[in-house]
Amino acid sequence: EWYKGDVKEIIDEATVTGADPNTSDAYILNGQPGYPNNCSIETTYRLPVIQGKTYLLRLINATMNEEMFFAIANHKLTVVAQDASYLKPINTSYVMITPGQTIDILVTANQSPSHYYIAARPFFDSNTPFDNSTTTAILQYVGNYSPPSSPSFPTLPNITAKSAADNFTTRIRALASKDHPISVPTGVDERIFITVSVNQLTCDKASRGGPNNSTLAASLNNISFSTPEIDILQAYYRNLSNIYESNFPNLPPSLFNFTGVSNDELLLPSTGTKAKIIEYGKRVKIVFQGTSIENPDTRPMHLHGFSSYFLGKGYGNFNKTTSPKTYNLMDPPEVNTFGVPKSGWATIRFVANNPGVWSMHCHLERHASWGMNTVIIVKNGTTSATSIRPPSSNLPTVAREQY
Repeated sequence: EWYKGDVKEIIDEATVTGADPNTSDAYILNGQPGYPNNCSIETTYRLPVIQGKTYLLRLINATMNEEMFFAIANHKLTVVAQDASYLKPINTSYVMITPGQTIDILVTANQSPSHYYIAARPFFDSNTPFDNSTTTAILQYVGNYSPPSSPSFPTLPNITAKSAADNFTTRIRALASKDHPISVPTGVDERIFITVSVNQLTCDKASRGGPNNSTLAASLNNISFSTPEIDILQAYYRNLSNIYESNFPNLPPSLFNFTGVSNDELLLPSTGTKAKIIEYGKRVKIVFQGTSIENPDTRPMHLHGFSSYFLGKGYGNFNKTTSPKTYNLMDPPEVNTFGVPKSGWATIRFVANNPGVWSMHCHLERHASWGMNTVIIVKNGTTSATSIRPPSSNLPTVAREQY
């Protein structure tokens, strides 16, 4: 995403005012907006290819707030990996990729030598403001030929095409072969159920930018994360007190009709700096439940430090009896970023075998800055190889002075 302004200042201003941050002014592919953005038609990114060769494209969604559809005119895509884990090959005309996610794609240059547009535009399923523009690059065959005045343009799904997004994401399966085995935890030691919501915080200032002079917020289990002055990694490693609380709950404070609640109910979260502590080696299952509080949309969740098995997702409220029957336990993809559907749920499993302090947050920047975060702390194992490494010695002086 490209902004006519300093991105950090835009986010900081939104945080101060409590309003939604400005939307981007364009999307870019390898640094250029491309057609139809007149500002970069002459400098549109071009990918040279030789007819007959097959290319591996490593696609990274580096946007701040939007999931993206991506396609190449007249060329089929074969998806072979996601988040650095091999998949059963998926032959498709487009992909859908969330912020922070990576997808590896094979493309064979099997068309007549010419220019073909590579294009991307958002998939968006909320009522909040967003950038609805399209960005392009050019797949350019090497050789002597007369380039077209108007290259072929790919057929991208509609911006609001939830069925197109689902049709792609539901096809994703781990390769799960003899040479690329997977190991899905069959049992569960730690069960966590997390509601994912956009909220509001009341404010005594009359000029706040949120609805009804409120401050926009977001939460996990109705707790809007408050970032401490000293990072939790240092606080945990050095046993510093009063920096965070180790009581992030395994359940939301109250159970309700998550996807049917009206906006005036459960709108106000608590605030806090809470972490979840897990013993080394435990098998962890987390169910993320989207809610219809405020403006629901798809939330790409990201867990640092681990690749988790994405067992499945569904719409509506998670049902502990029927929903697990839909899990894919044979070949679930191993990912670090995954989408929680709008007004739906998603489930992951992983083994807590990486000791440390790990952030878990929504990969939409506006949600993360509003507090849709928490921290998972995995305790040390029994050996030095399974114990946390010391924090870096060159951390900011303001933090070092505290201890």
